[in-house]
Amino acid sequence: MQAKKASYSNVKGYCLQRDHSYFNIHIIFTFFSLQIIFYEDRNFQGRSYECSSDCSDMSTYLSRCHSCRVESGCFVVYDRPNYMGNQFFMRRGEYADYMRMGMSDGIRSCRMVPQYRGPYRMRIYERENFGGQMYDLTDDCDSFVDRYRMSDCQSCHVMDGHWLMYEQPHYRGRMLYFRPGEYRSFRDMGYSNVKFSSVRRIMDLC
Repeated sequence: MQAKKASYSNVKGYCLQRDHSYFNIHIIFTFFSLQIIFYEDRNFQGRSYECSSDCSDMSTYLSRCHSCRVESGCFVVYDRPNYMGNQFFMRRGEYADYMRMGMSDGIRSCRMVPQYRGPYRMRIYERENFGGQMYDLTDDCDSFVDRYRMSDCQSCHVMDGHWLMYEQPHYRGRMLYFRPGEYRSFRDMGYSNVKFSSVRRIMDLC
């Protein structure tokens, strides 16, 4: 018996139970309701839009977006549509002015970060299309140079977990959010001529 893929948006809980004459299997998946509220203007003014899932183009709902309030969960927001451009990781809290975060154009798209319990596995590559040096990670790495003598990372394969990769060592500078999947070129995500130097697991209980 196979569980159907569960939607992460507004799901309180999901349970699969299988009973067999030789064994019992109880698998429980628990998801939490995630919610972020976007506002047209700074300081939570103007029209608003409540979101609890991925949104590839905010202009469908708001002509502009310059502040937000994360009611629950964690989200990654982008300054271009279709999850492109500069990215920012947001925990529960209030964000009254994106200008203070270095986001001059406001939010254009967002992804929710689902709660995750399990192993973390990522394979990083020095060059695009999985070329050059290759290393497997199962934990945070604050400097690719110090640990692997690898000065750059331009592609990766995420097997398990959710990760944030940073432009500078010690988790500083511009960042990229990765969920499970293959990423052959970071240029396809709107980052060209940018070197990446550190990565950490998203383990926040937002």
